[in-house]
Amino acid sequence: MKKNILILGLCMASLGVSAQRIVTQNPVINVGKTGFEMPVTATFQLRNRGSRHLTIREVKADCGCTQVDYPKKSIGGGDKFTISMTYDARLLGHFTKQIAVYRVGSDEPVILKMQGIVVPEVTDYSKNYPYAFGELLADVNNVEFDNVNMGDHPEAEIRVMNSGSKVMTPNVLHLPPYLTAMVSPETLSPGKAGKMTLTLNTENIHDFGLTQTTVYLAGQLGDKVSSETELPVSVVLSPNTTLFNGSNKQYAPKLKLSADSLALGRVNGKNRKSEVITITNTGRTALNISSLQMFTKGMKVTLNKRELQPNESAKLKIAVADRTQLLKARQKPRVLMITNDPDHSKVVIKVSVK
Repeated sequence: MKKNILILGLCMASLGVSAQRIVTQNPVINVGKTGFEMPVTATFQLRNRGSRHLTIREVKADCGCTQVDYPKKSIGGGDKFTISMTYDARLLGHFTKQIAVYRVGSDEPVILKMQGIVVPEVTDYSKNYPYAFGELLADVNNVEFDNVNMGDHPEAEIRVMNSGSKVMTPNVLHLPPYLTAMVSPETLSPGKAGKMTLTLNTENIHDFGLTQTTVYLAGQLGDKVSSETELPVSVVLSPNTTLFNGSNKQYAPKLKLSADSLALGRVNGKNRKSEVITITNTGRTALNISSLQMFTKGMKVTLNKRELQPNESAKLKIAVADRTQLLKARQKPRVLMITNDPDHSKVVIKVSVK
């Protein structure tokens, strides 16, 4: 079994001397814990800072216990590339392994280091904490506050666990004004669990319907945000439908759908990239669709009419714009409509993609 650690992010900081053409943001990677005889790999993201091609002449490891993989072809000016080093983990305890990267035309190496610790046995936390935010593991990878009303303060609990070798002070970064967070306990020793509680303050949301943001889970206060630590948060705020309460309800608009879910992609041997749902107003006053939103990217939605008089219909077309993006999305693909029908003020159409 091999443990892979990928460090993302690049900058133009030089390693060694100012003339160095190979640059990286992270010359040292801490891979944390790995089990005895469980090889661990660190992958470094680098860039050719120069304007001309370069070729890596040689990569030297400091011992035979470390294997390296690097580009054998020339690397264009400004291009990104990766170098990985794998340690065989046959000795217990802390380790530091390094490689020296030489390019053609220079005797000045770029030094890359991998650090970690080999333990007799690694506990598998994937069942209870399947999502990794760096070395902080969690039981969810997105949060949804569904069907909330103005004035509500619902909470979402995220169970977290420290899978690293150092004490953590978990926190949530980039919180918008309508979210607050509490972490308990404030510090997590290696192997210990805790929880993060997100509280939604609806009075700070100004629009009905879907509001989305991204926060970041961090193991330490000084951690940088990245795609590896992002946590999408969705809020669906239902509108006020008191206009048609009581005896007025007989005059309310009534929304009727030809379908409340659809399948896109390969269906019954046919490649269906789009489907149409018919929306009909069976009520006695005009039906207004004030909001039409998608929970995920990768779809395209069009509606030919937003206001429907009694007995009038409209066509809602839902299409796949980017299938790969849809399949990678953490949230389930859905379309949200906000209407003035008191019985269907919030309408969600589920979309399945194959």
